[in-house]
Amino acid sequence: MKKYLIYLLVLVSFVASIIFVNNNHELYDRTIVQVTDVTESDKSEVKDQNDNEDYMVTQQITARILNGADKGETMEVENQYSGSQSIHFRLKEGTEFFLANDGESVGTIKRDKYLLFVAWLFVLVLLWVGRKQGAWSVVSLAVNAVILSVALDIYIRNSDNSLLIICCISIILFTILSLIMASGWNEKTLTAIIATLIATFASLLIAYLALLVTDEQGLRYEEMSFLTRNPHLIFMGGLLIGSLGAVMDVAITMTSSMFELFDKNNKIKISTLRQSGLEIGKDIMGTMTNILFFAYVSGTIPALLLYFMNAMPLGFTLSMNLSLELARALAGGIGIVITIPITLYISIFFIKRKQARQ
Repeated sequence: MKKYLIYLLVLVSFVASIIFVNNNHELYDRTIVQVTDVTESDKSEVKDQNDNEDYMVTQQITARILNGADKGETMEVENQYSGSQSIHFRLKEGTEFFLANDGESVGTIKRDKYLLFVAWLFVLVLLWVGRKQGAWSVVSLAVNAVILSVALDIYIRNSDNSLLIICCISIILFTILSLIMASGWNEKTLTAIIATLIATFASLLIAYLALLVTDEQGLRYEEMSFLTRNPHLIFMGGLLIGSLGAVMDVAITMTSSMFELFDKNNKIKISTLRQSGLEIGKDIMGTMTNILFFAYVSGTIPALLLYFMNAMPLGFTLSMNLSLELARALAGGIGIVITIPITLYISIFFIKRKQARQ
């Protein structure tokens, strides 16, 4: 009975959120309109400054205003889009979009309904695979998002506070809450928490010493030039949070494996357990470092293409766009590597205590 009540609650939440997001226009300050009719002109061939061929299409849009004082009225808007649709988009009948600040031209697409759909897809898959633990994972993700938002808001409102200290406090909260919600409170969770915190702060210390010794040669902070805060501290704070996810993943994987081996055979020798843990660590080390590399570098692909299309030199392009990302990936890789022995020996310590109690 309890299971069906949970299914009903999820279904009601899903339907209610869909209805809400399709009728929340009045909550926005900007004017939202919905396309009711579209007429397109013929394509006109154009070339950019690098002689790359493209085309432009002009759309005559009839749209209905969905919020504000003029709600229900219709208006005419002209929209232009190119083949790449990198700035302006091709509008179709039924599309909802915000008006630009001038109140007469096309701004950005209203995407909250699409984001909600993807979010629900993620949640439902997580619940289907993880069941109860999947539900707690969703809760921990929401809690972590709130903690991060509050932490950044505190820093923005009080610039005298150190971002690094705020991030350190957030890291502790992230780790404790995430692991407890995912695995409950037990020796396995305690092992993963201790290993995660030690490895994360150790990797930050190693990265800091490496940057200190090299005088941060090769790092380009130009992408942070628009900030009015110290870019070094912001970079280190991002380094700390960025490496946490990979370190936590390795720590809980190693811990779960070690305790599972012990639970299957509580007479297992410590030497055998240690060797098995090392083999598990070697297997996950390579894949996790690759995940970090691809995760960081993938975000720079649009910038790399932009530089290359404008005939920028290869060395300049890579140093401008990849220096910080590679530094983050390397710092996270260091965290992954040192997490393996740290988690291994902390797990063995708690397993020995369990053996002594039996």
